[in-house]
Amino acid sequence: MIETGWVSLIPPILAIVLALVTKEVYSSLFIGLFSGMVIYAFASDGSLFSAIAMTFDMMAAKIADNSYMIIFLALLWAVVILVSKSGGSEAYGRWAGKKIKNRRLAALATSFLGILIFIDDGFNCLTVGTVMRPVTDRLRISREKLAYIIDATAAPVCIIAPVSSWAVAVASEVSDDGGFHTFLSTIPYNLYALFTIAMVFTIGITGKDFGPMKKAEEQEREKADEETTEKKEAVKKGKIIDLVLPITVLIICAILGMAYVGGFFDGVSFSEAIGYNPTAGLTLGAFAGLITAMLLYLPRKLMTAKEFIGFIVEGISNIVPPMLILILSWNLGGVCRELIGTGYFISGFVSTANLPLGFLPVLIFVIAALMSFSMGTSWGTFGMLIPIVTMICSAEGAEKYLIVALGATLAGSVYGDHCSPISDTTILSSTGADCKHIRHVETQLPYATLVAVICCIGYLIAGFTLTPWISIAVGIVLLVAAIFVLNRFDLKVGKN
Repeated sequence: MIETGWVSLIPPILAIVLALVTKEVYSSLFIGLFSGMVIYAFASDGSLFSAIAMTFDMMAAKIADNSYMIIFLALLWAVVILVSKSGGSEAYGRWAGKKIKNRRLAALATSFLGILIFIDDGFNCLTVGTVMRPVTDRLRISREKLAYIIDATAAPVCIIAPVSSWAVAVASEVSDDGGFHTFLSTIPYNLYALFTIAMVFTIGITGKDFGPMKKAEEQEREKADEETTEKKEAVKKGKIIDLVLPITVLIICAILGMAYVGGFFDGVSFSEAIGYNPTAGLTLGAFAGLITAMLLYLPRKLMTAKEFIGFIVEGISNIVPPMLILILSWNLGGVCRELIGTGYFISGFVSTANLPLGFLPVLIFVIAALMSFSMGTSWGTFGMLIPIVTMICSAEGAEKYLIVALGATLAGSVYGDHCSPISDTTILSSTGADCKHIRHVETQLPYATLVAVICCIGYLIAGFTLTPWISIAVGIVLLVAAIFVLNRFDLKVGKN
């Protein structure tokens, strides 16, 4: 790796700005990636030709490193298409429509399901989207709103769940400072995760949207309720079990698969096992769901064997566009993190800032947020920042700030990851909701940023009081008040 200073900020900023301005993600990510390679090539006495060659070398390497994720996405999306073509999704939507009769209940049910599936954020995004999309579509909840709920109950829930792949990753980073016990101690200080969950439920209960999300919701309600002949036929032959059984088997086998791959059945603890190689375990679960669908659909002649294979191919074809975004974002993150030192440049501010220690948590939160947003990875961010934070807090008089500083590190990492257009969780959330990726980013950004601003206030309080409870109480009051004020402001603007 070569530290290139402020120049290392150009690739992520270029990719993000181009994506937001042009509404075209693929070329924006590639331009950001290639600009990073050009910077690295010239900084290491290379040439433009070597930058081109290294771009594709890194693509090949990142595809190999994330091969299990690619296989998992392909299998999972094949199951999603099969469930839909069997009529199971529509049958479930009709049944759930009788139980969940209004938009608020649908939003809350989606939120609760997102919290229940806390093992892995990517798995959460795609599973919740598959199960709840028929319900939210029927009740005219916009795809943008569904994508936000999915995203807000993915990483923010996983980062505070004691049994998740995230918990294991964090505990391994602080193994010299108490490990898992230290991770548990950071949960009350992870203000972004706590406030995000509070915001999801506040908006779900009150229905008080604002900004681009409010417009998306209004546009969705204005649409005529259309139902295609294909869907009507699917309803007649599909049953609820055609959705519930494959998805249930997939979830159970995914958890067992993660435990098996990680060595749980050979004596490794469950929490360590699921964090060893979660995508390998998820792949086993997706394959089990695919086999279940085959045994459930073919004997009942819901589809022929030829149609079954054709739907698998269709499912894999449908996941190619978001998969391409993922691959490009992995590469852009790899350039920033591994070659030109974007993370090290930003994190350098933490170790060089001469501020009173009471300001340390809010400073760390902001820097972690910038790093995660620019690199599109929360794991990579807290992986770089935690050693620096623990080093700072090991100094005499600073030991008491360790837990709150670590909580701020994790919170900032999740915020940046939550709203970054190049984050895999953001991409998978828009994929699970079947929402245009840039629309998800645009509508979610004001919500996530509101929570982040309130987190800054909370960390200022926590930095000087060294207790999370005052920050949590003040933050929730401010959050609810801000939601009502912004909703009313939108109403006034709309009338004018």
